Amino acid sequence: MSRAPILACIAVAATSVPPAGRATGGRYAFAGGTPREQAQVTRALDASSFDWNLVRQRITIHIAHVATSAATPGEIWIDRDLLDAGTFAWGVVQHEYAHQVDFFLLTEAERGLLMRELGARTWCSEDSVRRDTLGSERFASALAWAYWPSPDNVMRSASPHELSAVRFRGLVNRLVHAEGAR
Repeated sequence: MSRAPILACIAVAATSVPPAGRATGGRYAFAGGTPREQAQVTRALDASSFDWNLVRQRITIHIAHVATSAATPGEIWIDRDLLDAGTFAWGVVQHEYAHQVDFFLLTEAERGLLMRELGARTWCSEDSVRRDTLGSERFASALAWAYWPSPDNVMRSASPHELSAVRFRGLVNRLVHAEGAR
């Protein structure tokens, strides 16, 4: 038996799971937080293989006592107590930065495609609906998991209906790299 098919399978498998550290860290500035807390955020973003620099806007990351981590266009709020949990917080940091990918890189048509792929009925809502049913939340969690598939990542989905990390990465890569051609 030829070694070529075996080597080809190994090469495909090796590229299926992105290694940590291949990503670039994004354009952000901190508002608040200790040097240790800021370092946790930086390590969280560096652990992901997603290229955060695709988001060209400078993002302000607020580290403060907040009820829940959140994001709006150009702004992220991370609870400082959460950062004390170390790697447990990293998936949350990535999730909130993934919202910046949504805000600045996706079109309405792309959100519609992602909504269908993620099994959501609406992308975003101010109404009191369950966050895990929103396309924007599913997208952010899926991005955090797909580009940092670590046992330490709290964004791992337990749903058997979720896209595989490999398929999701392929879809996202196609969408965000198409953005540069716009």
